[in-house]
Amino acid sequence: MNKPFRIAVLPGDGIGNDVTSAAVEVLRAVESRLGGERYETREFSVGAEEYLRSGDPLPEATFKEIEAYDAILLGAMGLPGVRWPDGVEMTPQLDLRERLDLYCGLRPVYLYHENDSPLRNKAAGSIDLLLIRESTEGLFFTRKQKLQPGAGYAEDTLRITEHGAERVIRSGFRAAQSRRKKLTLVDKANVLPSMAYFRSVFDRIAPEYPDIETERVYVDAAALFLLRRPESFDVLVTENMFGDILSDLAAGLVGGMGIAPSADIGDKYAVFQPAHGSAPDIAGKGIANPAATILSAAMMLEWRGDADSRKGAEAIHRAVRQVFSDPKARTPDMGGKLTTREMTDLIIGALSL
Repeated sequence: MNKPFRIAVLPGDGIGNDVTSAAVEVLRAVESRLGGERYETREFSVGAEEYLRSGDPLPEATFKEIEAYDAILLGAMGLPGVRWPDGVEMTPQLDLRERLDLYCGLRPVYLYHENDSPLRNKAAGSIDLLLIRESTEGLFFTRKQKLQPGAGYAEDTLRITEHGAERVIRSGFRAAQSRRKKLTLVDKANVLPSMAYFRSVFDRIAPEYPDIETERVYVDAAALFLLRRPESFDVLVTENMFGDILSDLAAGLVGGMGIAPSADIGDKYAVFQPAHGSAPDIAGKGIANPAATILSAAMMLEWRGDADSRKGAEAIHRAVRQVFSDPKARTPDMGGKLTTREMTDLIIGALSL
């Protein structure tokens, strides 16, 4: 029998427990119905709640154990009232990206039903894009620098390296090859030297992919075009902070963060998580939307890449599309009344392998 797929589960904070448990249930349903793939899961305590318990949101011993797993499924991390002395929230999910060198941030955006979009006349499936965010440098590069007491200013450094730009841009081209063969570079090359450099790396690589249509769009224009003509985009590749902002904007076009999955992928490790936050105000109430985490689990199976995993991922995607084809099947974040339990049961019930 094949070795099990070992998944480290990091529920984190707030609604993280609610949504990760739902995703694991869906994986178990896929496992039982498919028959070939086995999933071995183990939970680890990481996040603001762990900081309150132990004084460290990502204990070193825990990190070492996590490294031994095949993939990481993460819920949500951070609590507004739990901060470092300099005022910023604890973000062990960013520590994982940087320490595991997860440079390729994937943020897929898909419109399941026309009622979910605030835009007029957008049919189901008309918005179908993949935003790729460089996740290890950019404007996040100096996020851990300390502000000196009494300082009259604060500054952050936007760092773009040739190595960092090249590998995420190539990821963008490869993703476009498997989709509709169009790649959009999003930058601010007209103002920032770092972004002009990012564009120069893109321009150097582009001729290696003659089958891919390319365009270059400034980030402010990209925000406008996402609202005016989102269906014109296929794959977008951009810097860390720009990707952080635009991925939330894009999620708002299709129903919100509750259906916004994500993955952060490196050459060896990968983390899969919903793009939403910990929402402590609804934690434990049983009304959190599990769809983003369930879709992130499907991305995890796609990344694993063997035949059984791909089959399982396709089954999850089909089930979610079937459930969301009914505009009444929504949790409160999307204007519906379903509980986390009810939404999870609907998706499991729609699984067909």
